[in-house]
Amino acid sequence: MTSSDLQEQLHHKAISLLHEDADKIQKLIEVQMENLATRYCPLYEEVLDTQMYGFSREVDFAIRAGLLPEATGKQLLSKLERNLALLYEAMNQA
Repeated sequence: MTSSDLQEQLHHKAISLLHEDADKIQKLIEVQMENLATRYCPLYEEVLDTQMYGFSREVDFAIRAGLLPEATGKQLLSKLERNLALLYEAMNQA
């Protein structure tokens, strides 16, 4: 296995793991959106904020380690941030 093969494998693994983590956060957002009508939960908001912060640190590490292009990392974060913004908007209107 060459160095470039190893780098490619690491790149794909990093993207795969980040997508898995992004999907988990997305599911948290969806659950809260589904339950929004029942009540607003500050603890849930705190969990989401913590998850987003942790995910942003993961993305930053992957970019700095050369495992992920910066544009890809920004795309992953941007998508989750938009969905989180929609959740907060909906909570403020409820």
